[in-house]
Amino acid sequence: MAINSPATQISGAREKVPQAAPSAEYAAYLRQEARRANLVTASRALLLLAFLVLWEVLAKTHIVNPMLTSYPSAVWPTFFDLLNNGDLILHTWATFRATLIGFAISMILGVGIAAILWWSTFIYKVLDPFLVIANAMPKIAFVPIFYIWLGSEYSVYGMAVAISVFITIMVVFEGFRGIDPNKIKLALTLGATRKQVLTMVVLPGSVPTILAALKMNIGLALVGVIVGEFQSASEGLGFLIINGSQVFKLNIVMTAIVVLAVLSGLMYLVIARIEKSTVRRYS
Repeated sequence: MAINSPATQISGAREKVPQAAPSAEYAAYLRQEARRANLVTASRALLLLAFLVLWEVLAKTHIVNPMLTSYPSAVWPTFFDLLNNGDLILHTWATFRATLIGFAISMILGVGIAAILWWSTFIYKVLDPFLVIANAMPKIAFVPIFYIWLGSEYSVYGMAVAISVFITIMVVFEGFRGIDPNKIKLALTLGATRKQVLTMVVLPGSVPTILAALKMNIGLALVGVIVGEFQSASEGLGFLIINGSQVFKLNIVMTAIVVLAVLSGLMYLVIARIEKSTVRRYS
């Protein structure tokens, strides 16, 4: 006859313990939060609908010039025309690809340089004023320089990195400096090297800050790509906007802007989802 071990008996006992039902107050709280979430979603949808209706009415009644603003009922067929002839996919992919590349480069450089600044106080004191000035400079001034240095294709990536990398360095570095010094002292007391402190204490403790930098960086990289495409690119949503405005095809311009808004929103949601699934482990 098999004899159950104490651990097995305890495990079985735990499995048989019924789960306590939530209290009436907690259930009411959950219902209230669900109603509030539904109300927020409905309010967003109504606000967007009101904006589209107002835009349509103002343009159709010529309160605003439809030649300069277009209107939703004209944007929709233009969207399908661009989609059917392949132009929309081509330009959207070009912008998306450049944004991802610029985003990845700026994050790698930003976190790497922030780690160097944390590692060496001397380097930080030397570079700090230059980083502040570089971050404060209007990056659009670099567009013609990057065009000459990098050419029409790679200048777009240069603008994406230039706009996003400096703020990444400063945000991530401040996150490194915000780590509890007692944790660092404890690690050093236990014999950890500075490299081990960085990889096992500072970096894991700064994950929420790095995730926040990701959320900012994806939008900044997209801004840099669009600015670069305005100047020199032969493809991308920025090129589509400039090209449409030059020939007064505002339907194309508005369609590209709407697609750009959807693209930026989707990328932000992906980063927010990653943040939500990751931050609980390190907070």
